[in-house]
Amino acid sequence: MTEAAPATIPTPTTLRVRVDGPIARISLARPEKLNALNRAMLEELSDVAAWIDRRPDVKVVVIDGEGSSFSAGFDLTDPTWSELGGLERSAGVGRAMAEAVGNMSAVTVASIRGHCIGGGVVLASACDLRVAAAGTTFRIPEIDLGIPLFWTGVSRLARELGPALTKELILTGRPFDAAEAHAVRFVNRVVPDDNLDASTEELVALLASKPSAVLRTTIRQVDEAVPAVPSTDPGAAADVGAFAAALSDDESRRSAAAYLSALGRRA
Repeated sequence: MTEAAPATIPTPTTLRVRVDGPIARISLARPEKLNALNRAMLEELSDVAAWIDRRPDVKVVVIDGEGSSFSAGFDLTDPTWSELGGLERSAGVGRAMAEAVGNMSAVTVASIRGHCIGGGVVLASACDLRVAAAGTTFRIPEIDLGIPLFWTGVSRLARELGPALTKELILTGRPFDAAEAHAVRFVNRVVPDDNLDASTEELVALLASKPSAVLRTTIRQVDEAVPAVPSTDPGAAADVGAFAAALSDDESRRSAAAYLSALGRRA
């Protein structure tokens, strides 16, 4: 039997969590950092997802970002990674977040605006449905940062986009807009920027009006038909090892330095 969730809503430091009957909302709450995914946010997303998943009354979960952007991606500058033994350990923490969100039995809806970059794309891909504002910019710059895309992102994107486009977007790191994301079926709906919240609420209300058992069964059926992470996935330990190898590679370090220097000049 699934353990019941505590009645008290969690109060994480990097998220805003609200539950209103059958609808739960998780807002990334580091707007001053464009909701970059630091260690605390990744761990809190995992914990909150698990808490919500123990509430059978919740049918739909909305994930969005406070401020101007959904998420600027993985926060490389977070100093607390050293407490786990190094930056490479972030691969396991990020994977745990994506799996916790992706395995939720409620329907998950990503409401996306502004920047959706790198790890933010992975978080969005872990959700069942995605609504994007027309002005959203997507990008996966990990290779320019000298690191592979982890957190189960490759498997999830290959399921949604197919292998050829997944390779192109990751290998080139080129930006793509909401219209292209919709054309390739990564997002379900594109709406005017000032209508994102209302359009998301309309979709969420429609989903919440439907029988919970049927919603959950349908999500399970689709995930079993096209699994987000295949049985051949090497697992978190392999991700950590590959990340460590990339961090020690001279060419990868030069690429990261050049990319970060260019970012600094544009800031």
